[in-house]
Amino acid sequence: MTKPDIVKLEGEKRDTGKKVSAKLRDELRVPSVLYGPEVKENIHFHISELDLDKILSNPQTKLQELTVDGETYNTLLKRVEYDPISDRPIHADFYVLAENHRVSLRVPIRLTGIPVGVTDGGGRVFQPLRIVRVKVLPDVIPAQFEVDISHLQIGDSVHVSELDMEGITPLDDPSRTIVTVTPPKSEALFTTTAVIEEEELEEGELPEGEEAELEEGEAPEGEEAEGSEDKE
Repeated sequence: MTKPDIVKLEGEKRDTGKKVSAKLRDELRVPSVLYGPEVKENIHFHISELDLDKILSNPQTKLQELTVDGETYNTLLKRVEYDPISDRPIHADFYVLAENHRVSLRVPIRLTGIPVGVTDGGGRVFQPLRIVRVKVLPDVIPAQFEVDISHLQIGDSVHVSELDMEGITPLDDPSRTIVTVTPPKSEALFTTTAVIEEEELEEGELPEGEEAELEEGEAPEGEEAEGSEDKE
């Protein structure tokens, strides 16, 4: 678990309304709002789109030291809305952290190392969970969870319960798999194909190229056993 960076931002108060917001976006400013458990009234402001992009370009959780009209707040960027066509940010929500109030957030998971099952066994790394949801006090907010997978063999997995969660409450099921090392693709395909072929055989049918093992004295289909003809 690593601690988050703190990014300094400058904001300016704004009026509300669609026309005001549209004008700000034309000037590459992002309409934003500031709120939190100890904020009596939401503060509407705007920040530079370029500054916001710098935060969004890195998936790690980051905290912001946000100054609006001379007042500084310790915040967490909680939500960003994007234009569906241009994909530019059009609105941002900043949550003001309070010392004794837990906050819910999504923390990215970063894998480190190359599994033994990959280098020695030709296995493949499969990561079904890349972000884990947690609830935590501000002073122990993690930037990301780092998971060393270098020791994993084929068939081994790492689960949410194995993350360093000291002082943190996981909101995802602890049994959820974060990463697993699967067999080589060709081996998995062969195993799957073999199972399918076996299931498709009808009762008494033999795989192509194989012959039934005959009981003593039994003749193959269409032939008579030696000495079975009626004697005159």
